Amino acid sequence: MLLPTRTLLHSLAIGLLSCTTAIAQALPPDVDAALARAKVPRDAVSFLVVDAQNPAATPRLAHRAQTPMNPASVMKLVTTTAALDLLGPAYQWATPVYTEGSVRNGVLQGNLYIKGQGDPKLVLERLWLLLRRVQGLGIKTIAGDIVLDRSAFNLPEVDPAQFDGEPLRPYNATPDALLINFKSVVMTFTPDRAAQVAQVQYDPPLAGVALPATVALGAGDCGDYRATLKADFADPLRIRFGGNYPASCGEKLWPVAYADPKTYAQRAVLGLWESLGGSLQGSVRLGTVPAALAAGKPAFVSSSVPMVEVIRDINKFSNNVMAQQLFLTLGRAAYVPPPAGVAAPPDLAPGNFDASRAVVQRWWRERLGNEEPPVLDNGSGLSRQERITAQALGRMLQSAYVSPVMSELMSSLPISGVDGTLRRVKGSTSAHLKTGSLSNVVARAGYVLAASGKRYVLVAIVNHANANEARPAVDALVEWAGRDQ
Repeated sequence: MLLPTRTLLHSLAIGLLSCTTAIAQALPPDVDAALARAKVPRDAVSFLVVDAQNPAATPRLAHRAQTPMNPASVMKLVTTTAALDLLGPAYQWATPVYTEGSVRNGVLQGNLYIKGQGDPKLVLERLWLLLRRVQGLGIKTIAGDIVLDRSAFNLPEVDPAQFDGEPLRPYNATPDALLINFKSVVMTFTPDRAAQVAQVQYDPPLAGVALPATVALGAGDCGDYRATLKADFADPLRIRFGGNYPASCGEKLWPVAYADPKTYAQRAVLGLWESLGGSLQGSVRLGTVPAALAAGKPAFVSSSVPMVEVIRDINKFSNNVMAQQLFLTLGRAAYVPPPAGVAAPPDLAPGNFDASRAVVQRWWRERLGNEEPPVLDNGSGLSRQERITAQALGRMLQSAYVSPVMSELMSSLPISGVDGTLRRVKGSTSAHLKTGSLSNVVARAGYVLAASGKRYVLVAIVNHANANEARPAVDALVEWAGRDQ
């Protein structure tokens, strides 16, 4: 249900129509000089700096603000703002667990079912707690199978390498109704100088995968220890190290996406179940909860962390798969079917990206009136298709600033020079800004606190082959916005 701010925010959006013009203003000298050094032309950037609290104020800067641009991960602001508004910051995902058959002498005489419903943060420790709750039912052995139900999302199989050819990068993990630990393995390397090896721990343990317990220690600087290890992940059934681990590195953690994501959940669940001392006589397989069982009460329900914690991870650390999980959840939880007698397109059903796009576009119209809506793909910004104008994004941020969820949204954004993706950014200006980065794209958007105490909305998007070199120009824009007029 929509929060009771529709009339206020709709009126705000109407009042904003004259705030930003399409005319490109002169850029601040520091910004202009930094763009020149980066060899990025002015027509490859879009900038907006406007008062967050005064919709009638003329923008301090509006340069190509009505030009649609690829925002990269800044698009996560649209997804998280819509989710806060439509679902509320306390929303939680439920993962019900069903048992089939009776429990006798510690043995479940049937199958165990785990039904995923899109939880973006079913990480290792929470899966461990879920399986411990199974054991709390008195189950030590499962005579049947562990069945993983992923039917809540209706998604085609996607090659994680298709976006940038980096399938082992955790940021390329694909969404899943039962997303476990981001389909990744965390390897922990701990030097043992006495034995001249580094101990290697794998979390979660993956059933059926040969995982070397040690790797030889090497001398020299830590440097690029990952290259020094010469890891080979090509065989999903075996991880190999052809090199060594520099002892000078101390303890290091290396997260890597599993090479065969289609079997990851099965291997992770079985590996963790067995590590807890559990026994399985059948197998871990994909399937669905039988209708008769689903109609009854589950054995228990594992609840996620509140959504406000999820959006903090999404925005602070730009987590792509969590953003896509949230986007898909909007399609399940907030989708409104067409009126009776009106047929919906066959592909527009809860649990797919079409439904999610429809939900967010409807929300955008209700909140921002006729303001040009974004072009949505998967809601995470990990896309070459998504587009938004600086003006539209700025107006959304202005409307969010006067909404009941303003504090939750702002606190989810990286703080310049303090945390998240802006931790290493230097500057004197206090700012809460979402970052975006793809090849040929650099973006930043959010709120800047000026020395006068005035709060500004800032949007900066660069679409150019030299975008990465233009980061100093974006930094200069933030500093300029932070100074009094």
